[in-house]
Amino acid sequence: MTDFVPAPEADQPFAPTSAVAPEAGRPPAPDFSARNPDWWRQAVVYQVYPRSFADADGDGLGDLRGVTERLPHLAALGVDALWLSPFYPSELADGGYDVIDPRDVDPRLGSLDDFDALAAEAHRLGLKVIVDIVPNHTSHLHVWFQEALAAGPGSPARDRYVFRDGRGAHGELPPTDWQSVFGGSAWQRVPDGQWYLHLFAREQPDLNWDHDEIREDVRTTLRFWSDRGVDGFRVDVAHALVKDLSEPLRDLGLDGEDALTAVPPGTHPFYDRDEVHEIYRDWRRVLDSYSPPRTAVAEAWVPGARRALYARPDELNQAFNFEYLQAAWDAETIREVITSSLAEARAVGASATWVLSNHDVVRHASRLMLPPGTDENAWLLADGHAPHVDEEASLRRARAATLLMLALPGSSYVYQGEELGLPEVADLPVQVLQDPLWEQSGRVRKGRDGSRVPLPWTTTGPSYGFGAGGAWLPQPESFARYAVQAQDGVDGSTLELYRTALRLRRKLLDGEDLTWAEGTPPGVLAFARSDGWRCVANLSDVPVPCPPGEVLLSSAPPDGDGRIGPDTTVWLA
Repeated sequence: MTDFVPAPEADQPFAPTSAVAPEAGRPPAPDFSARNPDWWRQAVVYQVYPRSFADADGDGLGDLRGVTERLPHLAALGVDALWLSPFYPSELADGGYDVIDPRDVDPRLGSLDDFDALAAEAHRLGLKVIVDIVPNHTSHLHVWFQEALAAGPGSPARDRYVFRDGRGAHGELPPTDWQSVFGGSAWQRVPDGQWYLHLFAREQPDLNWDHDEIREDVRTTLRFWSDRGVDGFRVDVAHALVKDLSEPLRDLGLDGEDALTAVPPGTHPFYDRDEVHEIYRDWRRVLDSYSPPRTAVAEAWVPGARRALYARPDELNQAFNFEYLQAAWDAETIREVITSSLAEARAVGASATWVLSNHDVVRHASRLMLPPGTDENAWLLADGHAPHVDEEASLRRARAATLLMLALPGSSYVYQGEELGLPEVADLPVQVLQDPLWEQSGRVRKGRDGSRVPLPWTTTGPSYGFGAGGAWLPQPESFARYAVQAQDGVDGSTLELYRTALRLRRKLLDGEDLTWAEGTPPGVLAFARSDGWRCVANLSDVPVPCPPGEVLLSSAPPDGDGRIGPDTTVWLA
């Protein structure tokens, strides 16, 4: 352990870690090329939500050509890969995650030729391409589900999904008490009296993974995109594919998510069942048939020790670390999460993942400033005014959180607009909301649209450079000062902070370990990476002495006495 001696006086710096080797002695930058099958272990992956990234045809909806035109922005930013959220044919009942055809492109977003052009340009620029795969459910407009509706009860077509007779004298009650993530029953009745399962929106019927045809069709999808040059997959709702469909189906007596920890691990009727890992071992054989092997990352909302199982070498390589995303801005809490996350990943031979924002949560530039225990939905319903979030203070904290995350061993996943410091658009009028959470919750959950507002590229124009027309969700006037044009080349801007951090990170990376410094002032996190460079993050509300050493990068300028101010992270050599 590296020791930091507590300062007896406020202005006495705490002791430094061991010195860093000179620049000439550093190992070469890590290889993220196609030659390296493990490129993903410490990559920075940029999430693109296509409908909100860039609109090439001016119809107000982002598209694949828009993404392709803006790829130089990602290359200049310094990320290693882009992850494309769903761009498949969809009626947008759930932001594109209601997939009509998993092997095509929504005509409003382009064509397969447009996708091929995007992948080719990304690879030319040195960027990997990861796409979403949505294996738990389809759209209700999928040809299979339409066939199932027409075929009637007991038909082979219905066996691809989860259809059951209802309870009650006339089958008028749902088969179980299972609840949808979006509110209400997870069962929807059809005109012939049967019910089908949908853990999400009613337009998203769950597939029956006991059916061999489902398993083979998803293998086909993996090969289809891998053959087109895709480097990896993000697996939506990876923990929910397998259900216990033995009769009689069992009630939970609790909300499905809450009940996950109320039953023995691996035995919940539809979340995180042990049998799901057989599916991912089968996928790994498909992914390993390519050179280099395709990678995958699981979206698995399960406790850390269970989450790590999805990242085993014979399964999906990585799994998203939601404990880190949900951690309060508190040094002790974050240290515990980092320590446990690294240990859990190391135990299965994986690398850790870190994420602060995505398309499903309140942007961290706003969220991290909310007082502990704040009901985020109530805050959204109050249009972000109760409590008020100071944008300047929240941006400072978001920048500090970013430098802390990027210093950690493992892969960082960055959500579009983070690099601009975008806050949550909490005051969207309810009449423009598109997230099904709003309607399906009885208009008591505002939903995720505030994190999906289209990006600002320029300081003027009908959609701040998003496209020639308007934008499918209204952008606030404040977006002008966050636009790429407003920050490009501006010293101290959030965009330039990200660019500098990513450039430095690639030079500094070596190994997948860190050593915590002990004896740090209260509210301070400090650690050294295996090659000796150091990160010090002040999460407290008072300035702290800066350890000796060269400051490589700071999320905020030092105070007049050269100390590290509150909500500030520095990298030191």
